[in-house]
Amino acid sequence: MAKILIVDDEEAIVTLMRFILEKVGHTVETAHNGEDAIAVLGVDPVDDQKPLPDLVLMDIMMPIMDGHTACKRIHDHPRTVSLPIIVVTAKGDMRSLFDSMPGVVAFFSKPFDPKSLRETVAKAIEKK
Repeated sequence: MAKILIVDDEEAIVTLMRFILEKVGHTVETAHNGEDAIAVLGVDPVDDQKPLPDLVLMDIMMPIMDGHTACKRIHDHPRTVSLPIIVVTAKGDMRSLFDSMPGVVAFFSKPFDPKSLRETVAKAIEKK
């Protein structure tokens, strides 16, 4: 199964996603904002020894560093340029911001159905 990084500032959402994904065998790591995510990925500060996940689930609306900025930083860094990202948002109109961004392989809306989460993650992992 895959190693997945969930980036979301809502603890209840993180807990629910973790439960759903670990139940089907994925390993999950978490970050609570974009700044935490780029640190976990070894982008800033740079750390080439940090293991990379197979997939990132990135919320958009977060404090400190939003998901759009974090996605840009991830895909501007040579170490993480090909890391697939699923954009997770409660705002459907955010999709146009990410349509042309490399690495964004899918969009997922909150609130979500557990089955849809599993299916979206499975399809993104297959593409990799």
